[in-house]
Amino acid sequence: MAYTKEDIYSDRTTELIAEHYREILRLLGEDPEREGLLKTPERVAKALQFLTQGYGQDGSEIIRGAIFKEEYKQMVLVKDIELYSTCEHHVMPFIGKAHVAYIPDGYITGLSKIARVVETYARRLQVQERLTVQIRDCIQKTLNPLGVAVVIEAAHTCMQIRGVQKANAITTTSAFSGVFLKDERTRNEFLNLIK
Repeated sequence: MAYTKEDIYSDRTTELIAEHYREILRLLGEDPEREGLLKTPERVAKALQFLTQGYGQDGSEIIRGAIFKEEYKQMVLVKDIELYSTCEHHVMPFIGKAHVAYIPDGYITGLSKIARVVETYARRLQVQERLTVQIRDCIQKTLNPLGVAVVIEAAHTCMQIRGVQKANAITTTSAFSGVFLKDERTRNEFLNLIK
């Protein structure tokens, strides 16, 4: 069953998620009625709704809100965009930064819109590979530039504090379109700029 944006962020949904967390606490051997845990289910529910607020947002709509005609035809790069996402496999955070570039073809968008597109797709249950491609595809489809480049570097807590427990491991993903894919010089310029 698909839920609307209003359903996802309603008080009733918060209450339903909290009920499930009360049961999870019981299954873990805890007493959800003890003082320190009384409000935990509601806090967790609200946190989860915040961490997944990207489901109620549209990256293309964000970009369309600030498109300007401009003859600039050089690279536009927004780098070191902080990102906080949630791994869909373990529902644990992954934290990092995104570097996003595009080469305009008659139109540019507001710089903050690039960061907001990253935020929109990061605030969903994700895998880093899909996140990288979604950002690229959104900008390419909506702005129709000569090309888009996206690199994400992130640390995954599901690798750091459970399972393999490798605290210093960083995952890097990339996605390119247009001139960044076809022209090695342009791609290398981008990669050098984000070092």
